[in-house]
Amino acid sequence: QLQASGGGLVQTGGSLRLSCAASGRTFTTIVMGWFRQAPGKEREFVAAISRSGASIFYADSVKGRFTISRDNAKSTVYLQMNTLKPEDTAVYYCAASIMRFTVVAGEYDYWGQGTQVTVSS
Repeated sequence: QLQASGGGLVQTGGSLRLSCAASGRTFTTIVMGWFRQAPGKEREFVAAISRSGASIFYADSVKGRFTISRDNAKSTVYLQMNTLKPEDTAVYYCAASIMRFTVVAGEYDYWGQGTQVTVSS
């Protein structure tokens, strides 16, 4: 089970930190990812982090502004979002992959409920 939190309303240039707490499976066995879906658009990859945290990958649209991290002792993954833009407005989802370090949504096995991020201009 994945529980995402931390979304909200922020002005352009502001910051938010999303959290996703995992339960029900040993956290160190799963790859974690963040995706987002804006109204009328398909769900898109944002960032992924490997089981140990040693490997990280970002979508070009967020590179240099967002940072994914994980605390395996707390079974939690984070997404620090800085310099937010109106185009970052979306519902953000955390996801867990048992098998692969991947950017493909269909290869993730478990999904959180989503948290809304709204960036005002």
